[in-house]
Amino acid sequence: MGIFKRIKTIARADINSLLDSMENPIAMLNEYTREMEQELSKAQSALSRQIFVEKKQAALISQTKELVEKRVRQAKLALEKGDEGIAKLAVQEKNNLETQLNLYEQQLITLKEQTNILKGKFNELQVTYNELQHKKILLASRANAAKSIKQIQKVTIDFNGETITKGITRAEERILFMEAEVQAGSYTSNPLNSYNKISFSNVSDEEIAKELDKLKADKEAI
Repeated sequence: MGIFKRIKTIARADINSLLDSMENPIAMLNEYTREMEQELSKAQSALSRQIFVEKKQAALISQTKELVEKRVRQAKLALEKGDEGIAKLAVQEKNNLETQLNLYEQQLITLKEQTNILKGKFNELQVTYNELQHKKILLASRANAAKSIKQIQKVTIDFNGETITKGITRAEERILFMEAEVQAGSYTSNPLNSYNKISFSNVSDEEIAKELDKLKADKEAI
């Protein structure tokens, strides 16, 4: 029996864990709002029925008062006619109605107290609902902000600053190498012409002849 209980506990824990991971805070807030709206609707219906019963009781009291006054008139009229039997019946009926009237009035007092309690509860529920709506807006804003921050953090992790810095450094090195190639090419594009311009632009023919004669003399001496 203990084994089955442990298996049940583990299974329940797994289900609860799955449900926790599936919980969407915004969806939960919407569901709580719907539940609160249903409670408000029930409370409003109960308050409407209570007010209806209260009004019906007030109407019953009004009708009973009219009957009491009617029996009083009937008793007086019977006495004027000398019919004490009718007068007695009218008085007896009046007394019974007054007893009922007293009971109805006591019931109306109780009904009004209940109505006030229901109104108070309904108002409290309405305040709670308004607070929930306000909190829902704030929490939804916070949830969206947290979601956005989470996405930004994910992007930061996937594309961290170090990787970007290394990439920029490699690009900079490549550009420097390309610039060096261009600069080197400007010196080596026509080396013979450059040499002639540098070497012979300022040398006279006489100096060149002397150098050649010197080289010939050195060769003959050998």
